[in-house]
Amino acid sequence: MEEAVPYPPVRVERRPVSEAESRRANGPDWDRYADEYQATHGVFLGDAGFVWGPEGHTEAELRVLGEVAGKDVLEVGSGAGQCSRWVRTQGGRSTGLDLSHRQLQHSRRIDEETGVVVPSVQATATHLPFRDDSFDVVFCSFGALQFVSDIDVAVAETARVLRAGGRFAFSITHPTRWMFPDDPGEGGLVASQSYWDRTPYVEVDEATGVVAYVEHHRTLGDWVALLAGAGFRITDLLEPQWPADHDRVWGGWSRTRGLLTPGTAIFGAELPG
Repeated sequence: MEEAVPYPPVRVERRPVSEAESRRANGPDWDRYADEYQATHGVFLGDAGFVWGPEGHTEAELRVLGEVAGKDVLEVGSGAGQCSRWVRTQGGRSTGLDLSHRQLQHSRRIDEETGVVVPSVQATATHLPFRDDSFDVVFCSFGALQFVSDIDVAVAETARVLRAGGRFAFSITHPTRWMFPDDPGEGGLVASQSYWDRTPYVEVDEATGVVAYVEHHRTLGDWVALLAGAGFRITDLLEPQWPADHDRVWGGWSRTRGLLTPGTAIFGAELPG
């Protein structure tokens, strides 16, 4: 594989960012980060494993997708395809989609190493390159939704490609986390920002002034309204607890914080049959 591009020095801002600007920033950012991400987290994720978040809870444990055998399944923000590969081991016909070319290169590498091949495309959550009613299940495990500005478009696209009675499941940073600094230590336990401040988190390349990374925040109520507005019926809202014996640090997630406050929210929803 080609060598990844190094990170530029950045400054942090909080300001509105469009969908186009978010996409231009986050695709190249994930291209730069993909090698480090897979080297650091690959063993934890498993080549054909389905982990819903840094707490380590798996789909085999939580069963948010339901039965996948014999079903057409789309993973949005598939990265190296670990979750989709697990779906294939369970008899599902999974397809991956990611904005990052480098992540998809890692997916191809693991396809070849494991012999479990996930057909994948490079695209965005706001423009799914599939016909209406193509899938029985669409899911996203921390892969895309918090990087999308036009989230209503992404949710509508998911509804479009799902068949009647189809299932949509996704995990995101728990919205309450945006009240706290992204610090895995005790500093990350002190609220410093309003929960209702939805201004995106932005990193700007100091040398060029170009936006290099964007993450968007919505409240739990926002997500409920988005899903309901697109015709979904919410069936699950999980806030997984941190396992007492789990001592992994992943960015701002840690045992110090996880034993006191949720780090991940997992939604399950379905379209009427």
